[in-house]
Amino acid sequence: MKSVLRWLVLVVVAGVLLQLYFVARIATMLVIDPQSTAFERSEAWRVATETGSLRWRQQWQPYDKIAGNLKRAVIASEDDGFVSHDGVDWDALEKAWQKNTKAEERIAKAQEQATQAQARIAAKNPGKSAPAIAPPKPAKAPKVVGGSTITQQLAKNLFLSGERTLLRKGQEFVLTLLLEALLSKERILEIYLNSVEWGEGIFGAEAAAQHYYRKSAAQLSAFEAARLAVMLPRPKYFEKLPNSSYVMGRAAVIANRLQNAELP
Repeated sequence: MKSVLRWLVLVVVAGVLLQLYFVARIATMLVIDPQSTAFERSEAWRVATETGSLRWRQQWQPYDKIAGNLKRAVIASEDDGFVSHDGVDWDALEKAWQKNTKAEERIAKAQEQATQAQARIAAKNPGKSAPAIAPPKPAKAPKVVGGSTITQQLAKNLFLSGERTLLRKGQEFVLTLLLEALLSKERILEIYLNSVEWGEGIFGAEAAAQHYYRKSAAQLSAFEAARLAVMLPRPKYFEKLPNSSYVMGRAAVIANRLQNAELP
């Protein structure tokens, strides 16, 4: 019993020390620009092991050197309540949860109907092997679109792995609250725009602007900024289809909403 308690205490102490480490790391970001994120390092390692070369384009730009068009476009596309929430958009999270729940219910119902059909065929053919009915292909629940705020995305990119577990999600919430408590909204948006992925080995607004438009992030037009913002949920995919009908249509919508996006 004592050994169990000892291990429990050690786990608690280790957890507290880990959170203090995160507090110290985030506090340094008040004055020091982070050189890389956990996500960037993992992507660089993946590309290096797959191709044998390091592909990493990134150039830090201060907040006032990034076009207001891009700031507004990212907020309009990714998190329109950025300046007002405490790091977590609870309404969006609830809607996403309900969407996933309904999808899971549809999948379960389809599988139950297939099982019942198999049973009915077997009942009509006693003593014979009933023809097999392939169950419906399991479908993945839709991703939580709109569930994660800019601050949550930054917390995940800065410190966490890409695994999807309750423990990792809990840590993401803690980091999100720490970021909101220690950094200003402007600083959070500045770090996010300088570290978010915009394609294979392309990180940050300046690298994205140079890669797609051959110009500085300070010079992006409203539509150019909107196109970059639309790419964020699936940057590697849209890097191959930058002029797809979806990107162009969605970008037009975001461009028309720029003036309604509130900056910190």
